Amino acid sequence: MSPLESAASTEQAEALPAVAPQLRSLRRRAALTLEAAARAAGLSPAHLSRLETGQRQPSLPMLLALARVYGTTVSQLLGETAPDRDAVVRAEAMEPTHAGGWTYWPAGAPGRGMQALRVHVPHGSQGDVVRVHPGEEWLHVLRGRLRLRLGDTTDVLGPGDSAHFDSLTPHRIAAQDTEGVELLFVHTLLQSPTAALCLGPTPSRTGETS
Repeated sequence: MSPLESAASTEQAEALPAVAPQLRSLRRRAALTLEAAARAAGLSPAHLSRLETGQRQPSLPMLLALARVYGTTVSQLLGETAPDRDAVVRAEAMEPTHAGGWTYWPAGAPGRGMQALRVHVPHGSQGDVVRVHPGEEWLHVLRGRLRLRLGDTTDVLGPGDSAHFDSLTPHRIAAQDTEGVELLFVHTLLQSPTAALCLGPTPSRTGETS
């Protein structure tokens, strides 16, 4: 059993709609055999077959992996039709949210395959929290200096510096200086609450959502 399959037992998505027809249709549209798609997504062909026939429901890590393989979004895998949305997000519409000492301003439309945020991280806030969760993260420092630890490596990023990494890599984010740091943050984890994206207790094992 692959790591994604074993994670399914503890990370089943809640109340997912039937995705079997979409999974099969999108795989065929991508011109992939069952074996090739399963291998690329880290699944066994038998397990992917059960997903496509509705015998199993996919976990969120599986949906993220399959969306990448098929070149689509989790929303499309779920058969959701996105409502009409403005492409432009005005500054006055970016209402701040506070969680764990951090301040977030939404910088993108809700319900898409990526979440875009402007984030202020105060000095000394949540810097000891290790985060491990499915998806990818991209961040870009606007002001101040950011201390970023990825696995066993620590880097200090200044204004204009960026980082792009797999969120399953254990990571810590903290402000290097007393005035804090402001950054742009993009994450691929669909429809996750802001606090769940960045904050939470140290997970007990790799693969749990923080």
